[in-house]
Amino acid sequence: MAHTPPTIFSRRQAAAKWARARSRQERAGSANYLVEAMADDVIERLEFMRHEIGSALVIGDVTGRLPAWLARQGVEGKIGLLGEFDEEQPGSSETFDLIVHLLGLGVVNDLPGALIHARDALKPGGLFIAAFPGAGSQPVLRELMLAADGDRPAARMHPLVDNRAATGLLQRAGFSRQVVDSYPVKVRYSSLERMIADLRDHGLTRSLASAVPPLTREAWQRALRAFAGMRDGDGKVAETFEILVLTGWK
Repeated sequence: MAHTPPTIFSRRQAAAKWARARSRQERAGSANYLVEAMADDVIERLEFMRHEIGSALVIGDVTGRLPAWLARQGVEGKIGLLGEFDEEQPGSSETFDLIVHLLGLGVVNDLPGALIHARDALKPGGLFIAAFPGAGSQPVLRELMLAADGDRPAARMHPLVDNRAATGLLQRAGFSRQVVDSYPVKVRYSSLERMIADLRDHGLTRSLASAVPPLTREAWQRALRAFAGMRDGDGKVAETFEILVLTGWK
């Protein structure tokens, strides 16, 4: 009997938030610093590895950095849009020398299946790299949501994958070699409103399948007071995104 993964995330909600994020990216001043950091990190890794690339699939890079870099190397690249590219369904086998997936794999229900499908889409010797916020990300926002909810905390934050679990998932997916590491991206916010706006720009708002009650005005005020209590000498609050990077070879 086939194993059906639990429905933790709503694909419909996830697709909607990714579409909204792409729309927000068209506005002047929208935030994309996390994708910029991920794309630049992947480019640095590719330059170091000197992996021979004939064809590539890039998913989730709203900055265009990776496709532009690949084009300068003379590589034919295909673009996948988060929410429209279904990571949990099989694609064409042995099509790409390189697959890069930014942001999206942290919010799929069947992550083991998504990794298996990614491996299957690689040519022999092909390279897979995925980057997304992992365990240890957004400790400040988690604390703020607990302060907002008080004695009745709701499941407002996504579960996160850690390094050890990611290594096991790559092994289970059949990658011949696996490397998992992480790096922090630290951001300082002048207001809670700006923090939430930046998350919306990135498409990193909630897409859990379980319903939760909306924050009341009183709960929001508690969160604002908690945020105010965290301000540093410059009046800002520092948040951390721990970017998990999965690398595997077929």
